[in-house]
Amino acid sequence: MEEKIVITTEYIKLDAFLKLCGMVVTGGQAKAAIQDGHVSVNGELCTMRGKKIRPGDSVRVAGRQFRVEKCL
Repeated sequence: MEEKIVITTEYIKLDAFLKLCGMVVTGGQAKAAIQDGHVSVNGELCTMRGKKIRPGDSVRVAGRQFRVEKCL
């Protein structure tokens, strides 16, 4: 089941997204999760913590699936 995460900007960087959705508390934890290969974006493994996540993108981490939506 996908959880919806709403952003108010054009994009959010992947490390900030992980904090926003509550999967990590600190930037260091986000960096470690991404670099250790625990995060996929749109079905592909992503190791770039600065990757721009945009509305419509899907992020999977620790068995949870998130869908990014834009606040209107």
